[in-house]
Amino acid sequence: NMTFAQALNDAHKIEMARDPNIYVAGEDVGVYGGIFGVTAGLLDQFGDKRVKDTPITESAIVGTAVGAATVGLRPVIELMFVDFIGVALDQLYNQAAKMKYMFGGKAKIPMVLRTSCGAGIGAAAQHSQCLEAWFMHIPGLKVVMPSMPYDAKGLLISAIRDDNPVVFLEHKMLYAVEQEVPEEAYTIPLGQADIKHEGQDITVVASGQMVGRALSEAEKLAGEGVSLE
Repeated sequence: NMTFAQALNDAHKIEMARDPNIYVAGEDVGVYGGIFGVTAGLLDQFGDKRVKDTPITESAIVGTAVGAATVGLRPVIELMFVDFIGVALDQLYNQAAKMKYMFGGKAKIPMVLRTSCGAGIGAAAQHSQCLEAWFMHIPGLKVVMPSMPYDAKGLLISAIRDDNPVVFLEHKMLYAVEQEVPEEAYTIPLGQADIKHEGQDITVVASGQMVGRALSEAEKLAGEGVSLE
């Protein structure tokens, strides 16, 4: 069993051991291991050239990642909270998302922007938003929002290996959720829906934390003779 945070941490370790071009950067990702523990142990294992604690400057975190990605590195950057993306939107939607097309398809931007989202831990208005709809409207970005530990690991590995910029959103209330997760590397294709529970009467489409809640309701409704997909 792994928690959601541990599954993400495992994906980091597997991919960084596989590819020396991958590096991690963000506020408190090194010594502290990330505020939710997702990057714990990476500094000790891979050193400070590949795990960078940055100043509190989101524009620089995203901007340097875009530049590094264009010259062959594969940055995985972390913003503590998605709410902070506002100060780095130009770097994300005008540069990372568009460079491939501005250069006629010759440029690759293999970067992952990881960040937490969602309410539930008393983090107040500027640290609790779900802004995935913003990113879905930006041509050139791929958007990932896993719902459970197994998906989190497989999707993060896929995101890191993708040659396009990926925004990877993690709901705070999922970090402690546990599930059986394989120790080896595996990928889950980006952009494909997954049927978690087959049903005949009602279809519920959900992402992030709401997948688990929908599955709980499916169990309750089954006792009332309602089959929910």
